[in-house]
Amino acid sequence: MIIEPRTRGFICLTAHPTGCEQNVLNQIEYIKSKGAIDGPKNVLVIGASTGFGLASRITSAFGSNAATIGVFLEKPPKPNRPASPGWYNSAAFETQAHQAGLYAKSINGDAFSNEIKQQTIELIKKDLGQVDMVIYSLASPVRVHPETGIKHKSVLKPIGDPYTNKTVDFHTGDISQIAIDPASEDDIENTVAVMGGEDWKFWIDALQKENLLAPGAKTVAYSYIGPKLTEPVYRKGTIGRAKDDLEATAFDITESLEAINGKAYVSVNKALVTQASSAIPVIPLYISLLYKIMKENEVHEGCIEQMQRLFADRLYGSGEIATDDKGRIRVDDWEMREDIQAKIKELWDSATTETLADIGDLEGYSTDFFNLFGFKVAGVDYDQDVNELVDIPGLQS
Repeated sequence: MIIEPRTRGFICLTAHPTGCEQNVLNQIEYIKSKGAIDGPKNVLVIGASTGFGLASRITSAFGSNAATIGVFLEKPPKPNRPASPGWYNSAAFETQAHQAGLYAKSINGDAFSNEIKQQTIELIKKDLGQVDMVIYSLASPVRVHPETGIKHKSVLKPIGDPYTNKTVDFHTGDISQIAIDPASEDDIENTVAVMGGEDWKFWIDALQKENLLAPGAKTVAYSYIGPKLTEPVYRKGTIGRAKDDLEATAFDITESLEAINGKAYVSVNKALVTQASSAIPVIPLYISLLYKIMKENEVHEGCIEQMQRLFADRLYGSGEIATDDKGRIRVDDWEMREDIQAKIKELWDSATTETLADIGDLEGYSTDFFNLFGFKVAGVDYDQDVNELVDIPGLQS
């Protein structure tokens, strides 16, 4: 079938298998070009099909020759109905991994559930014995709690006062003012339940109980801080409260792993175009300005560049793993450079619908957004018929 992008707000309703495959191939080639990493050998990636999770899996496999198990929740294809992009990403990754002689299997289901945890545990027991790295990169807006059965939904809201600032419709380039009402206590609690650290701890506890974590095992979850400009709606809002909980959980996990000399880290990553970030008011405008400035300063990175630097220079580099005063690994360091942030603040004040094309990189933002779904990828002929019915070679039933 011929597959074209169909968008609704910050969501694209279709995905292109060839475009997703090319994205994965590009990431694999980047990792290969950077040389071998003396990294993990058996890796579990929870949230493995898109963004930082996918890039972590690619970096582990093609940087360290690691065996990988990926857990994700993606929509499979049906005749004349494309799959979700993460399905096609995972199919492309596993095809390349298997061709390279690497172990790669996947589990498609709700990672918050006890059933998927148990299925993953059984697979590790059967095939790998133990894992020495667990990446936690879930980005779901909803979580059904495995013990209570309560469905929690996260929200993007400030805490305390209403928030008003500029935002941009990245499809049209129109800049407008947006006002967001503050969160209730229930909003905060639900967002922490979905995006905080409880489920990460549940995973590690379940793996440790079955003796599936190798001596010295590491586990990493991903977070974001961002500038003062976005603080009210992000770091000091409901999502920020959840990230605080996630970061505090790292210390609890590290304490629980003392017997095997294991360690939990939170990596604070750079602002990038993701399905989640596209939904947050103010963030698309901030990212479009950020991209322009970081590209001009030749320090721009995407997911794969961030993960390669995290693995090669931080997690598995020489010497101690450098962290900030709260124990976090900072690979947002280039984004948060004083000169970069000062320039963004200057441009923010002058950003209008008329000026954005000159002072920002809205085209880069839009391209990255469509790339998430396999569209606007260089080298792909979108007029060609493609087979939407793509299988994931190592998918477990």
